Amino acid sequence: MRNKFLIVSVLMVLAVLLSACGSVALPAAQPQPAVVRNLSVSGAGQVTLKPDIAYIYIGVHTEDPSAADAVARNNADTQKLIEALKAEGVAADDLRTTNFSIWTNTPYGPDGLPGTPVYMVDNTVYMTVRDLGGLGDLLDAAVQAGANNINSIQFDVADKTQAMADARKAAVAAAKTQAQELAEAAGVSLGEIQTISYFDSVPYPVFDGVGRGGGVESEAMSVPINPGTMQLTVTVTISYEIK
Repeated sequence: MRNKFLIVSVLMVLAVLLSACGSVALPAAQPQPAVVRNLSVSGAGQVTLKPDIAYIYIGVHTEDPSAADAVARNNADTQKLIEALKAEGVAADDLRTTNFSIWTNTPYGPDGLPGTPVYMVDNTVYMTVRDLGGLGDLLDAAVQAGANNINSIQFDVADKTQAMADARKAAVAAAKTQAQELAEAAGVSLGEIQTISYFDSVPYPVFDGVGRGGGVESEAMSVPINPGTMQLTVTVTISYEIK
């Protein structure tokens, strides 16, 4: 009798557990997100600009057995150079000293013995030229005034705002045209734009060779300096939904 009671009790407990399990709601199946098909294209927009400004490193190099004399000569020649640049129309705000240095150089004779040390002084001015039409005359005047170290001339465009805007518009138009052609060829239609990114590339042409270290002969100034042109490029990448 006792065994029967135990069997009945176990069966009742199992029935209760199965009833409880059956009352638990199962989670509803989540709908799968629709697959979005994309078409990504890139377009380039280019604008050709004519430089209207130049940046030049120009300076005076002096040598003397006396440090004081080397500095004094350099100061006098540099001041003369600055006054000549101002007389040619360069504003004071467009002249900035970027280097002043003094060092010694000991020459050695044929016998291998050291000679008298020579003090060398350099004073370099960073100059902004806003009138490129008179650049040749300006450099000629600088050399005549004592400049004997012209490191480089870098041409640029002072304000590229409008050119950048035009290049971006051209790049977007090129990307749209490419997307439409590809969609038509593939037999699909374009949907909404998903992403847009762009990259600017602005090269800076450099005229280098007016003078480098050492002296600069005035005859070199008779050669016309041609700034040429520079090309601004913008690349745009656009991703479209396709249907």
